[in-house]
Amino acid sequence: MSTMTDAPPPSQPPPPAPPAITAYDVRRAFGEVRAVDGVNLEVRHGSVTALIGPNGSGKTTLLLMLAGLLAPDTGRITVAGLDPASSAIARSRIGWMPDSFGTWDSLTALEVLTTMASAYRISKEAGTARAWDLLRTVHLEEFAGAPAHTLSRGQKQRLGMARTLINRPAVLLLDEPASGLDPRSRVDMRVLLRELAREGCTVLISSHVLSELDEMVDDAVFLSRGRTVSSEALLSTTSSRRRWRLRSLDGERLRQWAFAAQIPLFPDSDAPPGGASVLIELPDEQSAAHVLASAVRADVPVSSLAPVGGLLEQAYLSLDADRR
Repeated sequence: MSTMTDAPPPSQPPPPAPPAITAYDVRRAFGEVRAVDGVNLEVRHGSVTALIGPNGSGKTTLLLMLAGLLAPDTGRITVAGLDPASSAIARSRIGWMPDSFGTWDSLTALEVLTTMASAYRISKEAGTARAWDLLRTVHLEEFAGAPAHTLSRGQKQRLGMARTLINRPAVLLLDEPASGLDPRSRVDMRVLLRELAREGCTVLISSHVLSELDEMVDDAVFLSRGRTVSSEALLSTTSSRRRWRLRSLDGERLRQWAFAAQIPLFPDSDAPPGGASVLIELPDEQSAAHVLASAVRADVPVSSLAPVGGLLEQAYLSLDADRR
């Protein structure tokens, strides 16, 4: 006689990690000026999230509150599960990089980092080792003994990034971190932030260079007049219709093909002289591939097909955000 044993219950997927950063109905005023006037956001653990908005939209004020350097007038903020305004533990888990280096110009690059390590109560030996590792990471080891005031704007930004990472933060808050960086350093920063995210660090980054953010972020939060106007995962925005620029060496053949394929064309106001350039609306990259294949089969001499601007730029412009 065979016996039956109870089958083990199916394994359940682990519950999603709580958001690394939250802000609920956060407000902060300076006199009559309402810098932040009702911000709500949740930033996923281990993600790189863009904070986007026009000048005066409250981005820097919000970042200062998330860093624990300002307390909100009303509302609730948590970073790594704690209130950064009242919890030293929360602040110890945060890396904060403002948009300017600060007032440590008399210290050498190495001293800047070891001083910050000491502030986090890292031992002298461990702090020095960490400082050298970070100087190599941001390609400043040859300037270790140089006073900070002798560094270029871009070099100071790289040193600022190293200073931000000295405590191995769980959450990074970055305000215009690529300002003043040369193209090579911008690429290095993108690679570094993606590596940090893969290791579990959560990054919230503010920048006006949307094309730069497009290549590194997972999610985006849009602010206008101190309020959250949209929060979205960028992967989901690929399902919305985007405009693509289609260029051909033969405008007449291009129009004939589009008419036969029933593909609406839109005029391209930024078309370069010579050839033909039109805009088409497509929901995703797979559709773009089908359109390109169709045009090639119809012997349309296509020279290029590419999105008009990045996902972030198109999402931002679609919000009609107010300028201030």
